[in-house]
Amino acid sequence: MAAQMTDSHRRFLQILMSHGIMEGSEARKLHRHCCEIHKVYYAHDKLDDFINTINVHLQPLFMQIRKGMSEDDGRVRYALMDLIILSENGFASSTEILNFADQLKTKKMKKKEAEQVLKLFVEDKWLSEKNGEYTLHTRCIMEMEQYILSNYQGVARKCNICHSLAIQSQVCETCGIGMHLPCVGKYFKAQTEPHCPHCNDFWPHEIPEVSRIDSQLSSKRERGRELRSQH
Repeated sequence: MAAQMTDSHRRFLQILMSHGIMEGSEARKLHRHCCEIHKVYYAHDKLDDFINTINVHLQPLFMQIRKGMSEDDGRVRYALMDLIILSENGFASSTEILNFADQLKTKKMKKKEAEQVLKLFVEDKWLSEKNGEYTLHTRCIMEMEQYILSNYQGVARKCNICHSLAIQSQVCETCGIGMHLPCVGKYFKAQTEPHCPHCNDFWPHEIPEVSRIDSQLSSKRERGRELRSQH
């Protein structure tokens, strides 16, 4: 069985996610801080083991903390890599994730353990789930936008309309620009024959209905108001 992921691991992961990338010395300080604040065993030479425990639980989510050396100063850096970004549509199905748990390079994770990790990340609003597919939650995108754009150049892209990070998007097959689905619907709303706003080639994708998108956004806002009123 994989080593248990404690609150010290979760705190370390959340802080690393908010920073995006961290120098080795800072990661070691954070490791000690997280262990001390949650009163768990700390050893100064066990940072890699500590991170490996997190990675065992992250890999079924296509995420991993990786260690690398800066080409500028030779110092060690730790960074969180999110492999959902590398998928074609910004989603990973629950079946793909659970199957991937059997292919871990570290100790394999049982299906039930992987399901619990997925549930935790959805509850903590790092992932969103819809009809058995998972993608990055808005909270995660907002906190990690600059990190993702800097570290996934050529893969991650900004929406050509609103200029924010686009994970779920449509991409022009000619010039490669991307647009969020709501931006696609609104941009092409009045056009009988849609053309790319960048290269003017025909836009071959199905155009989302703006009314449906607006309805979904309204539903999300309404659910948000209901949750706030309960607190």
